[in-house]
This record gives sequence, structure tokens and C-alpha cells, in this order.
Amino acid sequence: MINFAAEMSKLHIFNPEHDIALACNLSNFTAPHAGRQLRADMGYLPALWAEKGDFVWVEDADYASRAFRRATRGRKCFVEWVSKTQLRDLPVTSVSVWGWDNALRHSLQRYGVQGALIPSEQEVADIRQLSHRQTSSRLLRQLKGEGLVGESWFCQSIEAVGQILAEHPRVVLKAPWSSSGRGLRFVNGELNDHQRGWLRNLLGSQGGVMVEPYYDKVKDFGMEFEATAEGVRYLGLSLFHTTNGAYTGNILATESRKREMISRYIPVQLLDSIKDKIIADIDLSNYQGPFGVDMMLVRPNSPLSTLHSQLLLHPCVEINLRRTMGHVALALSPADDDILKVMRIDYTDHYKLKIQKL
Repeated sequence: MINFAAEMSKLHIFNPEHDIALACNLSNFTAPHAGRQLRADMGYLPALWAEKGDFVWVEDADYASRAFRRATRGRKCFVEWVSKTQLRDLPVTSVSVWGWDNALRHSLQRYGVQGALIPSEQEVADIRQLSHRQTSSRLLRQLKGEGLVGESWFCQSIEAVGQILAEHPRVVLKAPWSSSGRGLRFVNGELNDHQRGWLRNLLGSQGGVMVEPYYDKVKDFGMEFEATAEGVRYLGLSLFHTTNGAYTGNILATESRKREMISRYIPVQLLDSIKDKIIADIDLSNYQGPFGVDMMLVRPNSPLSTLHSQLLLHPCVEINLRRTMGHVALALSPADDDILKVMRIDYTDHYKLKIQKL
């Protein structure tokens, strides 16, 4: 039963298909089966950061309640689960989503959510443009200094890509909009016929391609932030694992423990400097909400580099203008417990959040 006495309540939505929807940019968008199942199985996730009396849109309230208890090992839940048929009459003053896109905006309109709670078509278009990988490239150019590495170019023709390949034989091609692990192609030496075909399709659908040198990656990690009306706020480090570019898990630990883990590779003073520069320099226009900046530690691209060479920090591999699994990890991380844990998503018949000690 919905509590209509609630004041200042939020409606929370987990829409993990957001990146694909953003790339397609369609109002009537059907997510791939995996995206639909991930949303159905893990729609309870916003309950981790929602406040008492808030609402979370899920497909099955009983399943969400059980999955939340299982994932959090019995943590008490203070939200109300709601279905799409209840959205029209919810007493909410704002909507908090994983990420805004045309498809979600259209769905909320169709289910009767008040227009004042939904960003305008132009506001969603602005968010999409800010989510273009050129935003990451612009920030990367501002984050220059000793101990840092990273270059990125936006190309609008196959010939322009070829010119970069003449100077950088190993590159990564990235679609301007794509979900993690998708929209990437690795090129060594020259483009083959398959890569040329992929490029032609991408240039036609998204107007260009991002080209970056290939780096010898040692470790992925990131920083999580929130953009507010008062400015950008730092939330914490995200230490995560990827396989072929796709997310596989996060470390759950205190901020001090995570800083100590990164300090084994680079000075923490460099981390703090980059964090301060991001807060001061990032230009997200009128966007307000969570976002993450993915980074990586790499070996120098030098014939003399070895396993023991000083590592370099790539301070802006990608900006995710949405909530991330790093934000989920922060919501589950201990404040004062030194026990290291890992959070991952497993799939058998359903997607499940698993937390285990390292």
C-alpha cells in the first residue's frame, strides 16, 4: 500500500540499458534481452541509496524484496516497491534514475508521471551530447602533467583514422556512444576489411569515431562524483575489474584502504591532484546527478619499459554521465571495517549480486 503521507519522496529507477538507449536515441526503444533481464533482476539496487519513504520501480515487488535481503545479508529496507501501473499516482517530488535517455523519458510520460518531474526533450538531448566521448577527450586535454598519459582524437572519416595510424600503429577505436565492452575495436598496423566496414557504419550512424593509442594497462579504477547546484562533490574511489572491457566486479573497502592499494602503484598525491582538477575543471553545463570518471594505470610505451618501470596514470579513459557500479560499491562499502570484499554480478538463470571476502 502506497504511503500518501510521504513528503519530499523520490522515485528511483534502475535502467541499466541506458547506454544502449542513449546510443540508439529512440523514444520507442526495446532493450536487448540481457538488458531487460538485468533490470528485472536487479531493479532493487536503488534501495541501497534511497531514503526512508522513497519509492523504487521494480517489476516484481516480492522478488525485489527477497533479492535485496539476500544481497545485503538482511539489511532492513525502508523503501516502497512500486510497479509501472502505480507511477501515475505516486506522491513524489523528484525522480532519480540510473541515467536519463529518450526511451526512459518516453516511458515515464506514457505511465503518467508528472511532466514537471521529467527533464524536457532538450535537456535529455543536452545530456546525450555531454555523454559523447568528446567530453572525456576535452577533460583529458586539461589533465596534463608529470606522471600522466593519455591522448584522444575525434575522427569523421576513415582517412583521418588512417593518418593517426601512421603515427600510432596500435590504436583503440571507440564508438562515441556505447555501453561498456561494446563499440570497441583494436587495430594493429592497419585497418582490415571488417574494421573498415564497422567504421563506415559507425560514421554513418554516430558521425565519427574516437581514436586513442593502445596502452599497456595494469589496473582499472575510477573516481565517483556527484554534480549538484553548488558544484561537483567527490564521493570516493572505485576499484573494479574488467574482462575485454566489460565490467566484472568491484572491491568493497574503506576509502583509506583503497587509497593504500593504489599507493602501491602511484603516489596518492597524484590522485588527489587529479581529483581536485576534475572538480575544478570539468564542464558538465547544467547536468546535475551522479557521474564517474574511469582511469587506468599503464606501463610506459617505451622499448625500455619493464614490469618494474614507474607506472603512468591515464586520468580520464571515460566519463560515465550516470550512476555506475562504482556508486553501488560505495553504497555497500564499510565505513570502518578493514575486511576486503569483492562485489560482482553473477548470472545463472538470473542476475545476482554476490559479495564475498577476498
